[in-house]
Amino acid sequence: MAGNRAVAYMGPGKVEVLDVPYPELVLKDGPGVNPANVGRPVPHGVVVKAVATNICGSDQHMVRGRTTAPEGLLLGHEITGEVVEAGPGVEFVKVGDLVSVPFNIACGRCRNCKERKTGICLNVNPDRPGSAYGYVDMGGWAGGQAEYVLVPYADWNCLVFPDKDQAMEKILDLTMLSDIFPTGFHGCVTAGVGVGSTVYIAGAGPVGLAAAAGAQLLGAAVVIVGDLNAERLERARSFGCETVDVSKGDPKDQIEQILGVPEVDCGVDAVGFEARGHGAGAQQEAPATVLNSLMELTAAGGAIGIPGLYVTGDPGGIDEAAKKGSLSLSLGTGWAKSLSFTTGQCPVMKYNRQLMMAILHDKVHIADAVGATPIPLDQAPQGYADFDQGAPKKYVIDPHGMIAGRSAA
Repeated sequence: MAGNRAVAYMGPGKVEVLDVPYPELVLKDGPGVNPANVGRPVPHGVVVKAVATNICGSDQHMVRGRTTAPEGLLLGHEITGEVVEAGPGVEFVKVGDLVSVPFNIACGRCRNCKERKTGICLNVNPDRPGSAYGYVDMGGWAGGQAEYVLVPYADWNCLVFPDKDQAMEKILDLTMLSDIFPTGFHGCVTAGVGVGSTVYIAGAGPVGLAAAAGAQLLGAAVVIVGDLNAERLERARSFGCETVDVSKGDPKDQIEQILGVPEVDCGVDAVGFEARGHGAGAQQEAPATVLNSLMELTAAGGAIGIPGLYVTGDPGGIDEAAKKGSLSLSLGTGWAKSLSFTTGQCPVMKYNRQLMMAILHDKVHIADAVGATPIPLDQAPQGYADFDQGAPKKYVIDPHGMIAGRSAA
């Protein structure tokens, strides 16, 4: 039996690479595993050898101690890899297939899955709808920042790349299909981005940059990205976006300088609950800032997509309300302007095949847009530390040395 190593959350600010058991076709007990899921058989699952598994901003929230994640939780939900074992109930996915694994775990059988709402599957998490690998309160499925990981309901969940050699040539792009590219794209779709749209994306982290690339793919006329990190804003400009430095004041004023009017057709929140203020308050946490700002600057009748993460439990919240996910939103503004809002996990399977085809046929270069940067598994703790300091990169963990030497622009 092969061994296994994985990245684990060991307390606020602390990440370690541990020796862990090789996956079996049953859900085992461990940190964060829902007791009702322990012993759950997975004959419909496969074991995947991780080729590329990415560090996500959602992981970073846990590592900062801003969730109720338990120590020892195995991290990682952005998984691309090779199938090395298939359970007896797997019919179509084969050993040797190179696959993208959506971060949402979905059964394919429940009402929500049948309605393409795979982010809120009813059968994989005993506590509430929706599940993900290596994430707090998501059922306890082991994370994929590892050498090997169990993927349940494989025939439903795995996106098989049609040409393995071609996929390896584009692996840094294709690894973004497990989460951030569909997530950013979903933010734009739900914001109503289309041909000729003007779009403001709050946040120039990887999801915000992926949203910007998605907006361009959807035909937006002008894509404006706001942040207070100069290096991340420079990366947004590198592929044709306009930018707003929110540390210099209200985004509306800078948007007016770009467009001639202080509003956009579509707004996207790619920041989430650790948002900071604007202008003089840019260094202070103000979790409702982005949402309230988007309501102000999105045109009446428009829509706001919210792929940024919001939680119901935040031990580091700025007040008692924020610790429960309760924010002071100017909902009256949204109501008065007849704005639409879409929140929640992106249903990755709704988009990943189409985005795969766009990548394979060179219609988008998402790895360049987000600064994909491969690192060995042992450097994952340093990758987390650098990402936390605002590095304008998307760290791609390479557990088996299969993508060493590849880089994005």
